[in-house]
Amino acid sequence: MARVTVEDCIDKVENRFELVLLASHRARMISSGSPLTIDRDNDKNPVVSLREIADETVSPEDLKEDLIHSLQKYVEVDEPEPETAPMIPSDPAAVEMSSTDDSEVVFDTMTEEDLLKGLEGLVPPERTDDY
Repeated sequence: MARVTVEDCIDKVENRFELVLLASHRARMISSGSPLTIDRDNDKNPVVSLREIADETVSPEDLKEDLIHSLQKYVEVDEPEPETAPMIPSDPAAVEMSSTDDSEVVFDTMTEEDLLKGLEGLVPPERTDDY
């Protein structure tokens, strides 16, 4: 049996630290039941993982992505934006009307001038000693 050395794998994964991370991750995958891509030859999981990397039977890029995914605590998932629901009218007659035909929903709009007029008409609350 030929021994696997770091020099056999260094041309596949240039950074030795990254090689150790990828090989150890692959060894853990093998321990958890992942299928082997080469013959075991009575080798232990770390040696098998190094041999797989050296023989290019597993992709270092795929191992790296899988390692990153396994270390993430929060995986961001793009979910569709919730659709805005129409406002519920307080008038019971309007409730009956809105439940029969949802295609003609009318939203109230306000211009800036109307908003400013409404704000000018507001009176501040009286001050109390509680503040």
